[in-house]
Amino acid sequence: MQKYFYLLIFSMLSSLLYAQNFEITGKLVDENEEIPLESATVFAEKVADSSLITYTITGKQGDFELAGKSSSEEINVNISYNGYTPFRKKVTLNGQPIDLGTIKMAVLAEELEGVVVTANRAPITIKKDTLEFNAASFNTKANATVEDLLKELPGVEVDAQGNITVNGKPVNKILVNGKPFFGDDPTIATRNLTKEIVEKIQVTDTKTDSQAFTGEKGDENNKTINIKIDEEKNKGIFGRVAAGGGTDKRFEYAGLINYFDNDLRVSALAGGNNINSPGFSFGEIEKMFGSARYINMNSNGSFNYNGRSFGGGDGITNSRTAGANFADDFGKGSDISADYFYSSSNSFNEELRSRENILPENRYFSTSSSNSENDNDSHSANLRFKTQIDSTFLIEVRPQLTFNRSISDLNKSEESRNLDQELINQSQNDNHSEREGRNFESELIVTKKYGTKGGYFRIRTNNKINDVDNEDFTNSSTQIFGDEPNSINRNQLTEGKTSSADFKITPSWRFPIIADTLFLYLGYNFEKDKRKDRKSVFDFDNQSQQYEIFNTAQSTDFTNTDQSSKPQVSLTYTSEKLHTGITVGYIFRSLESNDALRAINFKNDFDALELSFNFRYQFSKKFSTYMGYYLQNNAPSVEQLSPFVDVSNPLDITRGNPDLKPSNSHNLYFGANNYDFKTQSGIYSYIRAAMTNDRVAPNTIVDENLVRNTTYANVNGNYELSGSLGYSKNIKIDTLRSFKYGVQMYATLNRNINFNNNVQYASKTVSYFPSVNLSFKWNDYFEINPEYSLNFNTNTFNIDSFEDRKYTRHEFNLKTTTFFPKNLEWNNDVSYIYNPDVANGFEKKYVFWNSTVSYAFLDDKASASLKIYDLLNQNNNVKRTSSEDYIQDIESTVLKQYFMLTLSYKFNTLGKKGVIDDNPWD
Repeated sequence: MQKYFYLLIFSMLSSLLYAQNFEITGKLVDENEEIPLESATVFAEKVADSSLITYTITGKQGDFELAGKSSSEEINVNISYNGYTPFRKKVTLNGQPIDLGTIKMAVLAEELEGVVVTANRAPITIKKDTLEFNAASFNTKANATVEDLLKELPGVEVDAQGNITVNGKPVNKILVNGKPFFGDDPTIATRNLTKEIVEKIQVTDTKTDSQAFTGEKGDENNKTINIKIDEEKNKGIFGRVAAGGGTDKRFEYAGLINYFDNDLRVSALAGGNNINSPGFSFGEIEKMFGSARYINMNSNGSFNYNGRSFGGGDGITNSRTAGANFADDFGKGSDISADYFYSSSNSFNEELRSRENILPENRYFSTSSSNSENDNDSHSANLRFKTQIDSTFLIEVRPQLTFNRSISDLNKSEESRNLDQELINQSQNDNHSEREGRNFESELIVTKKYGTKGGYFRIRTNNKINDVDNEDFTNSSTQIFGDEPNSINRNQLTEGKTSSADFKITPSWRFPIIADTLFLYLGYNFEKDKRKDRKSVFDFDNQSQQYEIFNTAQSTDFTNTDQSSKPQVSLTYTSEKLHTGITVGYIFRSLESNDALRAINFKNDFDALELSFNFRYQFSKKFSTYMGYYLQNNAPSVEQLSPFVDVSNPLDITRGNPDLKPSNSHNLYFGANNYDFKTQSGIYSYIRAAMTNDRVAPNTIVDENLVRNTTYANVNGNYELSGSLGYSKNIKIDTLRSFKYGVQMYATLNRNINFNNNVQYASKTVSYFPSVNLSFKWNDYFEINPEYSLNFNTNTFNIDSFEDRKYTRHEFNLKTTTFFPKNLEWNNDVSYIYNPDVANGFEKKYVFWNSTVSYAFLDDKASASLKIYDLLNQNNNVKRTSSEDYIQDIESTVLKQYFMLTLSYKFNTLGKKGVIDDNPWD
């Protein structure tokens, strides 16, 4: 580690001393009319290899200032503007400012003294709302992927998981030649398409197809990247295969093959592993398909990755996946894309929980241990069809079908003790569950434009049909001690069936008041969601040895209907720098529930005003500010309203409250950014405040046997305040070396009103998340990225029964990558975690270190990787969580140290448009 540190310091100092600053100014005008040319691209390149040094964009008066650093004595200054002849001039650097004066751009190419006409290859071009990067203008390592290219683009950042931001805003959609590539998973495109086939990288605000069709403003908070394939390299086959095996019977395998024939694209992939990655994994295969660090748990123990279910969560998971993707154009204005995914997983987890439960006049302790096994299989098919009947009429159809089957087994034991460590209750539960679900969803969008000022009519319909069958076998024993001891034993079969049908229709009209600037919107939303939920519980009959005694108390047969309609009106104004709008709506909502087993029938109406306002002003290309307000109405759920008593868990009994009122939330936000995406430097800030009236809160009473009885009540006095402030600075030393640092602070303040044994109280939680990160990059040699973050939490209460609490968590991360000697890449990812406040018996600190060495051969077509997971064998999964009435420590199964060798091979026959290479293996 010391060698890395000394090398970093030496490289930074020597680079800063050797490189010289330069500042080149000038003004750009039309040759004939001499009007200034705004938004032209001015860029500097090295003379030797034409690699990009820096660039700028001309201002309103056509003026520019090109500033940067270079170790060369001469550089080329290039100027490019759509519709004009680009040109280049060689400039000698002498340490003094250089003024090129007024430069007249010619529509036709002509020789000017000291100026050489060049091809139109500007590294960056602004086309209305599109930022376009020329792939050839950015140097990358040999055989680089699109992700490697994105990392070189100014203003674009890619983290270790493949998440992309542009000018600080997340990229939520990746397209290839304007079409989806394997659904919504961006890393499949960015980590498998190579730079050599890419002509342009285009960045826009995220829009739906219908928004792009009508020319509406997109989502400013999210970005879309379109990878434009070079037309001369858009026909052929390419892909990659890889497989690896390691110690402790660890394995991974993956393969991806693509066939491109101009507008036609067909792709297929398959993969699997037992190293807790959803079909893809850490190391070489991770770079092919993506990472599994951010996953969303499903209720059945499986998890979703980029919208697809794989199974797992905590513990160790063995997963498999396979998929195919198809896209093509059918005539002018019509295209279709489809994908299919199959995924399967088996997971195992053991978990230990230790909880201190806090009551106003008492407290008690509960511990639990469990082990679970889950098997999950799922199929998903998606279709997107779009056709433009004429220049005013667009139709979009998007059906989706999913099928899921899961089997799970859970064994859990739990006990609770008082302050004197006397046993109050205990339970043992063995559960086997089988679940089968089917879901069909379809969306139809029809858009018709009229007039020439931006008016349109749109109707959107969405239909969801869901059907789930499940079968649960439960064998449990619950013992309650004390003055009135009780024993509850259950051996039951539960047959459940849930079906729902949700229909939504949204017609909207846009009326132009001022062409393309001021619009009036009229809209109407109607939605009806009807859900049937039947749960039949049968007790085991010892005489017949069958589950045939119907248990009415635990069984249900609900039919719930949630219906709403909302007319609304909006007014929006959009100009070059200003965008603002206001929306007013009134929602009419009813919730109805009927239980066929018992006399529990009710219908509640919830009508409310809804309001939103937004404002954004762009002072300059760097500085912008935005603010907004919205009033949100949330009705209680049917479960919170229903007076049905749920006794499925003898130690945790719940009952709804039919007298609940809807909650109203007032939300105000404000933000300002002063960020230069060219230099990746600047300040960004954000603050949000929210106040909620009539929030629905659980009201729990714990009796002397520590049995929890919960209902719900409306409370007032809840509010939330959060904000973030960050600063980042990127210092580009020259075309090879750069240094970057950043500091961030995120803070939250929450006040919540809750109940504890019928005592209402207020709690405040203050959290601070400061962090600092550094990065030094020397292209073709190495990268080093240290980062430190602190999580500090304080909980305070307005009653003496609860003690104020403080928690701290420290995390230090160090990532390094070396690229020398040639063809050898060494990656290290080290994390140090320190939790000083976890309970005794749990690990307070550990170091987690992964290391991978990869060697490329066969002209970079093949590679061998040696991966060491958890090099120090210290990985654990200990975490502390807390709420108003408990403190809990959790430890669960984690993947332990292993070594793995992986081999990978890439193939590529892409050639000129309409031509396939006859010798792809040469």
